[in-house]
Formats: sequence, C-alpha cells, structure tokens
Amino acid sequence: MKMRLIPDNCFPMKRPPLWFLLPLLLLTACEGFFGRRTDTDFLDIPDYSVRPVAYVPIQPTWDGLVEPVDVVAGWDELIYVADAGTEEIISFDQAGNELGRFSIPGLTALAQDRRLDLLAAGTRDTVIGNNSFTLPALYRINLKQPGTYGLEQAQVTRLLTHPYYFKAGTPTAAEEAVRFTGIAPLADNRYYLARTGPSDNPNQFGGPDDAVLLFSADDVYISPVAVNTNLGLFRDYVRQPASISSLAQPPQSPAVNPRGDFFFCSVQEDYLLKVQLIRRVETPNGASYEVENYPVGDTSKADGFLYQPGRFTRPADVTFSGDGTNYIFVVDAARDSLYQFNALGYEGANPPAGSASTKAIKVSFGGTGSGLTQFRNPQGVAYLNEIVYVADAGNGRVLRFRLTVDFD
Repeated sequence: MKMRLIPDNCFPMKRPPLWFLLPLLLLTACEGFFGRRTDTDFLDIPDYSVRPVAYVPIQPTWDGLVEPVDVVAGWDELIYVADAGTEEIISFDQAGNELGRFSIPGLTALAQDRRLDLLAAGTRDTVIGNNSFTLPALYRINLKQPGTYGLEQAQVTRLLTHPYYFKAGTPTAAEEAVRFTGIAPLADNRYYLARTGPSDNPNQFGGPDDAVLLFSADDVYISPVAVNTNLGLFRDYVRQPASISSLAQPPQSPAVNPRGDFFFCSVQEDYLLKVQLIRRVETPNGASYEVENYPVGDTSKADGFLYQPGRFTRPADVTFSGDGTNYIFVVDAARDSLYQFNALGYEGANPPAGSASTKAIKVSFGGTGSGLTQFRNPQGVAYLNEIVYVADAGNGRVLRFRLTVDFD
C-alpha cells in the first residue's frame, strides 16, 4: 500500500505552555476564565420530568448486552452496537430485532462509511521475532457478499495495525499502549481516527499519541490534523480524545454535509471545554482546521450552552443529527446523562412551530440508576429517524428516546 506522509517540518509547531487551557482565547468574554479552573459544583445533573417538550423512552429496551461501548446509526439504516463485553459487533433493525454478530478483538469503537463498510477499532495480536504484542488496529468489514448482506457473512477486507500505517520496525511498549477511541467517516468516505496514548511529543514521526488522524477512503494515512489557534498551530490540540463525530450523518441524501468538520470529546482533566467543534476551512494556502466559536451566556436564548466552561465531566460520545434538525447530542459517563444542543450550541430543542418563545427548551436528562430515563456509565449515542439511541454500558442495554413533539 502506498502511503503519503507529511513530514514534521511541514508544520512549524510550538508546544503550548503548561498553563494553556484550550481554547481560552475564544472565550475572553467569560469573567474569571483565565488563571483558574471554573468551579463546576453549581452544575446539576439534568432531571427527567413531565414537560410539554421532553424526551420519552421507547419500550422495550434492548437488553441482553454485556458492555455496549458504542452505538451507530448506519447509512443502511440499521443500528450497530459495539459490545466490549463480548467483543462483538451486533446489528439490529430499527424495531430491535437482532440480525447478526461479528467478533472483533478488543473492540472499542465503531462507524460505517457511505459505501456501507463498517470500520471497527480493536486490537491485533502480533508476533515479531521472539516478542508478542497486542497492538491497536482498525478493521474494515465488508457487509456485501455475493447474494447476501449483513454481519453473518461479512469479511475483513483490510486491517491497519498501529504503528505500521506510518512506520516500520518493532513496536515500542508506548506504541502498544496506544488506543483508537473513535472513527468519523466523511461524505467522500475519507475518515478521521481518534488516537490516544502515553507519548505527548508533538514532533514525533506520525504526530503525538493524542491526535486526530486523517485517512483516505482507501485507508491510506494522510496526516495528523493540526489545529490553528491564536497561539499557533498545534498537532496535539486534541488531548485524550474519547470520541469523534463528523457532520456527515445518515440518512443518505444529496443534502449530506460535505464539509470536513468534526466534533470531539476529551477527557483531559484540565480542559474547560471538553466537547468542541473543529471547522475545516479552505484557504488560498490549503485547508486549515479552526475551533468553532459557539456563543455562551445569553440566558434569553437558553439556560445552558455547549461551550459553557466545565459543562461536562467525562463526555464519552458525541453525535450530530443528519436530518436537518442539526442537533448535537452528548453523553457524559460521569454524570450519567444525555445532553442535547441546537446548531448554535444552545442547550435544548428548538421551540415548536407557533410558539411565542424563541428560547431553546431544555430536554437534557439522566441520573444514575436503571430506570427508563437513567444511565450507568453511558458510552455511546446515535440518532436516526427522530430517535436517539444510548449505549448504557453499566446496565448492559441500549435505550431509545423520542421527543414528544416528534410523535404524530
């Protein structure tokens, strides 16, 4: 396989100082933002209550899973669940009927591109000389076989093993400790791969372990994503990524977002903004990646904000609705909660047609437990046909929810 690598000297990098909390310069209007962490004790876990506009559970729940760590709404309009407990991908139709299973060792994340191939992050056992290694790997799975379609007869058609997509030789112990934490296909079938690990050297070959990597539609490594800020260009901007999502989401249609923008979740402790949108901007000198600046603080618009400092504790997954509603969904594993924001970063749903108010209506909910509106360590979120799916890892199930205004 021919690989195009961008050498380090193409990016004049500056290592951010230790006090740098990303992206501070975007939020200079926030009082007290510089020099100290924001006290988050005032932030409450959203409570579920009977409201005119709210998410309501759809029964039955999808039980019988062991540890579902990701859920994906496929371009084929099936639902795919990554169960780390059984190391299996499980496919369901939208009614919840199980259609098939496929084993992937060390399964951690899942996605489907527009060609209907699955991309699964897992591990691969490799023997080099007298040494054995368990290395992070990305599996491409073809669901289309002669005369059939689905997981039961699927085949792995390509396997990328870290670090061999950008270097040769014997892997180090640090490279064995790397994990792939998220996959975000784009409209043209290129994709981003979120990677995390122990090495934070921003100038090492292939970029730092904490990075977002860009791959071609044919699984050829292109480069790490470098993010442009007012303090310079950083290849290590995305620290400890937990998940990643592009704006290209089902259903299949000519209106699928063609941009290269992506959301990421970070579990870096000192990040005040743990969920961010990175815009891909075309410039005369080529593409540039820049942080989207969402508004914060106008309580006439909403009671909460995506970029509210300290809004999340341990965000586990983020996704975007591809049906034109442009909602942003986040699950927080520490707060056992599901959050929804609109396209402007205001927390809540847009008011129903004919409403006298323009303020976003808060519909976030959760809390620790096993009730129909509670979670234990939620790890994945997906959206399809006005239904939100949550991988409730601690309870071994997938829950489904729908806004009351979406019922006929």
